[in-house]
Amino acid sequence: GRQVIMLIPEIALTYQTVMRFYQRFGDTVSILNSRMSKGERYDQFVRAKRGDISIMIGPRSALFTPFADIGLIVIDEEHEAAYKSETSPRYNAIDTAIHMAGLADASVVLGSATPSVVSYARCMDGRYRLFTLSDRAAGASMTKVHTIDLRDELKSGNRSIFSRKLQELIADRLNKGEQSMLFINKRGYAGFVSCRSCGHVMRCPHCDISLTEHTNGKLVCHYCGYETPMVKRCPECGSPYISGFRAGTEQIEQLVKRMYPQARVLRMDMDTTGGKDGHTRILEKFAGHEADILVGTQMIVKGHDFPDVTLVGVLAADMSLYAGSYMASERTFQLLVQAVGRAGRGKRTGEAVIQTYTPEHYSIQAASKQDYEEFYNQEIQYRTLLNYPPVCNLLLVRFSSVDEDALNRAVKTLPKPDESSQVIGPANASLYKANDIYNKVLYIKNPDYAILTEYAQRMEMLAQTDSSYRKVNVQFDFNPVNI
Repeated sequence: GRQVIMLIPEIALTYQTVMRFYQRFGDTVSILNSRMSKGERYDQFVRAKRGDISIMIGPRSALFTPFADIGLIVIDEEHEAAYKSETSPRYNAIDTAIHMAGLADASVVLGSATPSVVSYARCMDGRYRLFTLSDRAAGASMTKVHTIDLRDELKSGNRSIFSRKLQELIADRLNKGEQSMLFINKRGYAGFVSCRSCGHVMRCPHCDISLTEHTNGKLVCHYCGYETPMVKRCPECGSPYISGFRAGTEQIEQLVKRMYPQARVLRMDMDTTGGKDGHTRILEKFAGHEADILVGTQMIVKGHDFPDVTLVGVLAADMSLYAGSYMASERTFQLLVQAVGRAGRGKRTGEAVIQTYTPEHYSIQAASKQDYEEFYNQEIQYRTLLNYPPVCNLLLVRFSSVDEDALNRAVKTLPKPDESSQVIGPANASLYKANDIYNKVLYIKNPDYAILTEYAQRMEMLAQTDSSYRKVNVQFDFNPVNI
């Protein structure tokens, strides 16, 4: 007689998830999503409050459904960054769900094939209980993974974004009448700069993250502010083939159509999923075999179940690997394993092709073996060495103002953090100017969460009383997932 909240990270997952629940629980199920109007969302909350429904499915906002007696909160794909609110009010849906469950004497289940490093660490220290499913659903066999070094493709004369192995397997699937998915790691333009000959990535000498290419001809670190001119030749091997990666989903779609004119191709990204039913329309077409190949961004590889997909191609694994965040390796591993997991979910064995310039990187090697523990053991050493969550707590302070001079004056009057803290910045934010607003960031690391909250309170008091901050907005984000 109690109620259930089921959280999912993406609107695109709603269609298949809701169908499964409707088939099992009928009219007791309702949904929320961001495409609904305020009136539609209000109506669903009223139904929940009246007791007309007992299961609510939706994104993190569904957590606040006014059920009378919540008994269970399920958080699917718990590793997704979408569960952390990046706008005010800032909250982590997982931590909030656990707190709510404690008040209601309810249970919380976190589900993921690739748990976040934070959640897995909590399992290791006993705060969470770990349950492992070692076999795929319905006895499906594990996907066979091919890792392709794109440096070797270039040396052999193949300048296409498709490796020879991927081209061969796409043609094979088309001949067999089976479906394929082609996943590009990021929509549009990625700011990191790499060499196509040797795979070298331009990195900050002080922060061990990739530098970001700016239109003013400079490479910039958005952690510490380090700058250096854009290079014309690779400093490692001297090759002129060094640049940012520029390949979007639309370009890939057109290329596929030219190479395989007999193929029916669908594209799924932010441009093609506009409107209330954009995601559902494309997914229904692909599920109904109205297309042979689905091209898309990360939204196509998250949680979907298409039994006739036997090939997944990851076109540029490196794009998220050098995203300029301490979580880049974790996100790369998660995306690759999620992508590989879309193939072979039916009776036929699936194959996946991971194309990369850095096949030796531990996140790519672990993903190709679909081995979470191998990845975690490497990643937690990195986090320990550099004092990143979950080993250490991280406070991000954002300063913004329409007055650039006022912003620069304000960040010179910051209160001094505790001596046990590690301070990085202040530095220009990755998007320094947006809509005529200038932005700076400050990072503070400390194992003791209370020390960071105390600093945030002092900073907030200063912002309210010091005239230097009259034109400056200050925001705080504890253990941010996007930097």
